[in-house]
Amino acid sequence: MPPEAPPSLNLPAESLPLRVLIVEDDPMMQLGLEQSLTAYPQITIVGQAEDGYMGKEAALKLKPDVIVMDIGLPRLDGIAATQQIKAELPNVRVVMLTSHTTEREIIASLSSGADAYCIKGASVERLLKAIAAAAEGATYLDPQIARQALKHLSPPSSTGNIANLSQRETEVLKLIVEGYSNPEIATALYLSANTVKTHVRGIMNKLAVDDRVQAAVVALRSGLV
Repeated sequence: MPPEAPPSLNLPAESLPLRVLIVEDDPMMQLGLEQSLTAYPQITIVGQAEDGYMGKEAALKLKPDVIVMDIGLPRLDGIAATQQIKAELPNVRVVMLTSHTTEREIIASLSSGADAYCIKGASVERLLKAIAAAAEGATYLDPQIARQALKHLSPPSSTGNIANLSQRETEVLKLIVEGYSNPEIATALYLSANTVKTHVRGIMNKLAVDDRVQAAVVALRSGLV
């Protein structure tokens, strides 16, 4: 049974509770997700859908903060559903929760606009980390597939010079690669949220990249982690 107030949902009070839509065709998995997530007072399940078309309709109607989306859905798969939802609701965050781990599906999911990719069978805490990261606007990749996915993403146009990073920026970048959100980095390194944001901006400027995923690509390809 999960604790009452999970530290992995370290988000601003004004953003809570998170309104979550579950799109999953397996009734037992759907029930398990509902029971696991509703145990946390910081999450409200606003609806459930059994296929991609129903998921899109529910998203447009309910406008959740986060969608937990399976890939292998009937009628319209989760990748296509995510792409269509994002086209109309770009601010809705999508967490892929799936047993699919092929390179094609991982990259297709991220390309469709998914904000996080979590593997079924992972702990509830890991799913919560993915949900929190997505809600914050960050990208989360399950550690099982992170390296596999990142090495196939298009490299940034300029990789900058990773040697220019300070020791603290290097520590922050390593945690970004591990999928940590800004609040989690702040907790791990005993820093304020504003200080972490400053370090993240500094990292992206020095590496000449546009986002956290590209920064992680540079870190992996440089052998930093």
